This record gives sequence, structure tokens and C-alpha cells, in this order.
Amino acid sequence: MNDFFKTPLSLEFFPSKTQEGADKLRLVRQELYALKPAFCSVTFGAGGSTQEGTFNAVREILSEGMPAASHFSCIGATQETVRAQLATLRAMGVNRLVALRGDLPSGYGQGGEFHYASDLVAFIRAQTGDHFHIEVAAYPEMHPQAASPVADLQAFAAKVNAGANSSITQYFYNADAYFRFVQEVDAQGLSVPVVPGILPITNAVQLMRFSDACGAEIPRWIRLRLQSYGDDLASIKAFGLDVVTDLCEQLLAGGAPGLHFYTMNQSAPTLDICKRLG
Repeated sequence: MNDFFKTPLSLEFFPSKTQEGADKLRLVRQELYALKPAFCSVTFGAGGSTQEGTFNAVREILSEGMPAASHFSCIGATQETVRAQLATLRAMGVNRLVALRGDLPSGYGQGGEFHYASDLVAFIRAQTGDHFHIEVAAYPEMHPQAASPVADLQAFAAKVNAGANSSITQYFYNADAYFRFVQEVDAQGLSVPVVPGILPITNAVQLMRFSDACGAEIPRWIRLRLQSYGDDLASIKAFGLDVVTDLCEQLLAGGAPGLHFYTMNQSAPTLDICKRLG
């Protein structure tokens, strides 16, 4: 599949909090490895709250013969804790990080010695040179806390100038927003790949809750269609497959350098989209 359309794919998982979930995730990963992903990333909870689970999942992916990237957030962290975590990841054989500011856990003060993802990227580079390939986040529809689109682009540029190698976007369903963002990045002279993040649509209620929280826009026509299906999960999944496959086709036709799938620890939605793509 992946060999057929020659587009690098990457996959994102989140660490399971139960043994049952961890067992299920192992099966999901094995099914998705058929796509020959360039790497698999594992998310990091607010304030590093899932660090142990994240590192364990990364360790397992490496043992399964796949390149693994650890998410790495810096809110609430100190230089000492970050230095120790970097040493742990290097010892594990990790050479790719997804460097993020991260979200504050509920009831957690600002704290820590890093205020922006660009601070973290600069520190990683200073500590480890070129050992790590550093991914950073991009927001085609603007980060929800950014003061303006210009300020958001400046924040992205700061991460690239601090040493980021490439970027992965927040999910979106409007290809025009992605292509406009890429044009603006190019106009700034920032020569980094901007890989679109793809979230399959399988659960309308969950999608709307996620999107309201993170600032991702669900186009009105998609939102209304999803609402019209009510509890008809089969129709939601079929419609979602059409929408997201069409989005991926537009992105690939427009020259997107890869696709990064937010799998939500499920295999079928991502596999179905990739089958449709070829």
C-alpha cells in the first residue's frame, strides 16, 4: 500500500493506562505495520503525566523493529529533568522526538524552566547536537492561544530557527488552510517539511469535543452531516471515510510530503483510508 503511492506515512499512538489496553495496542500496531510506516510516535500526557507509559510504549515499538519517536513536552519541566529524559531516550535507541510545549495538567501552576516549544528545541540541540531528528507542531488554522495568525507563524518560525527538522500539523478538514500555511512558511524562507496530521472520523461526538477543545475547525457541511446521522455509527464511519480519503487525495495531489495518522489506537480507520488511496 505505502510502497504503491510512495508517500511516507507515520502513525501516532497514545500510551494505554491498563494492561488490557496495552495488549490491544500491540495487536493494533502489528496490523498497522503493514503500511511500512516511516516511524511511530507516542504521545506524552499533560505535564509529562504519562512519561513512564510513553517510554514503555516507545521501547516496545523499537523492540518490534520499528523506528519510534517519543513526544516530549516541557511545561513544568526543568533543565535537569529534561536532560535526564534525553539521556534515557538516547540509551533506548531513540533518535526522533516530537518536541512540544504541552498542556498544563488541571490545577497545575505554570512552573518549570521552559515556556515555549522553541525553548525546548534549542535546549535539546544544545545538549545533544544533531543526535535527534526533531519534529514540532504546526497549526494551519492557528494555535487556539495565538494572538494572531502572524504571531502564530512567528512562533512556528522560532521553533524552526531553534533547530527543528520538520513539522506535523494539528488535524484539519480544510485542505486550503494547509496549503495556505505551507505558502506562508515558504515565504518566510523556512525550509522544513510540513506533514499534514490526519484524524479519521469514526465518532462524531468525540470529534466535536476534541475540536472545540483544540481549536480545529470542522467545516459546517461536515458538522451538519454528522449531526444528521444521530447514533447511526455505520453511516458516520462511511461518511467519515469518504471525507478523509478525499482530503488525503487533495493533500497528496498538492504535494504534501507525507501523511501522519492520529490512529486513536485503532487500526481499521487508518487501514481503510490507505486502502482507498491505493
